[in-house]
Amino acid sequence: MIRLQSLLMRALLVVVAASLFFASAAEAAPERIKDLASVAGVRENQLVGYGLVVGLDGSGDQTTQTPFTKQSIINMLGNMGVTLPQGTNMQLKNVAAVLVTASLPPFARPGQPIDVTVSSIGNAKSLRGGTLIMTPLKGADSQVYAVAQGNLVVGGAGAAAGGAAQTINHLSAGRIPGGATVERGVAASVGQGDFVMLELYENDFNTARRVVDAINVLSPGVARALDGRSIQVMAPPDVSQRVAFLGQIENLKVTPGEQLAKVIVNSRTGSVVMNQGVMLQNVAVSHGNLTVTVNSETQVSQPAPLSQGVTVAAQNEGQVDIQQDGGSLHNVRAGSNLADVVKALNALGAKPMDLVSILQAMKAAGALRAELEII
Repeated sequence: MIRLQSLLMRALLVVVAASLFFASAAEAAPERIKDLASVAGVRENQLVGYGLVVGLDGSGDQTTQTPFTKQSIINMLGNMGVTLPQGTNMQLKNVAAVLVTASLPPFARPGQPIDVTVSSIGNAKSLRGGTLIMTPLKGADSQVYAVAQGNLVVGGAGAAAGGAAQTINHLSAGRIPGGATVERGVAASVGQGDFVMLELYENDFNTARRVVDAINVLSPGVARALDGRSIQVMAPPDVSQRVAFLGQIENLKVTPGEQLAKVIVNSRTGSVVMNQGVMLQNVAVSHGNLTVTVNSETQVSQPAPLSQGVTVAAQNEGQVDIQQDGGSLHNVRAGSNLADVVKALNALGAKPMDLVSILQAMKAAGALRAELEII
C-alpha cells in the first residue's frame, strides 16, 4: 500500500513538472531590461559631410555632367596653394564627389575612431579602390565633430567589355572602418538630479509594470512608472555608484507583456507578416480573378507592281474578351493561434497580392482580430 502511494506521488510530480514545462514554454522568454528600454539622454548623433574620393580607375564623375566635382577640385587645389589658369579644361575621371555619413556614439571622446559610410552623389560608376580626402563631419548645429579620411572598402565587383557590363552588389557606396576621428564630444549626463529615466522601446503598460517590479526587487521603492513608456528610477548621487547601479538594472531579466496583435502588409511587394497574437473568427471568403484581353489586327493593302499606288494600312475592329475565374465560397475556420491562422489562409490558395485584399476585407468584416498596417 505504501509502495503504491509512493508510485502515485511520483507520477503526480511528473505530471505537474510536465505541465509547468509546457506552460513556461508557451510564455514569452524573459529579456534583459537593456533590450527593452534605454536611458533617456543616452543617444547617438548623426553626422554628415561633403568630400572627394580620388584614385579611382577611370570610374569617377563626368565633370561635364557634375560641375560641382570640378568646382570642388579647384577649391581644394586653391587651399593647397595651386592656382589653375582661367578656362582650364579639366578632364577628371578618377575623382568622385561623395557624401560621408556617420553616427557619433554616446559618450564619445576626442581621438576615438568611428566608422563612416561614403556614398556617391554624382554619376561615378564605381568607388572601388578610391581614397577619401580629409572631410569634416558636422552635426545638426553645423559644428565639426569628426574628421574622416582613408581607403574605401566596397563590397562589390564589376567588369565591362565589348559593350556588355556585369556588376555584383553595389559599387557606388562603401565604408571605412574606423575612418573618422572624433574631434569634439557631445555632453550627456546620466539622468538629471536624483532620478534616471528609462524609456521603453515600445509602449506597453504591462511591460512597464514588470520592469518596475524587477527594479524594486533589486532596490525597494526606487522605481515608478509614469506612463506606458517612461519609468522614473531614483539613482545614487555619486556618478560611479550611479553607473554601477544602472549596470545592475540593465542585466535584470523581465518577461515583456504580450504584443499587440498586428499584421504588416507591404503593398508594393505583397509581403504579409503577422505576429503570434493574430486571431481569426469564422468567415466565408470568395475571391476570383478577372482577366481582360484586347485583340486588334492590322491589315496592309499593297498596290500592284508598277501601278504607282500607295500602301494603305487598315485596322480591323478590336475584340475585347473578359473572363472571370469561378471563385467558390470558402469557409475560413476560426484560429486562436498563429499556426491555425496560417493554415486557414493557405487553404484559400490565394497569391500574396490577392491575400492583401482578402486581409483588408476580413478586417472590415470584423473577422480579423488584429491591427492591419499597410506600408
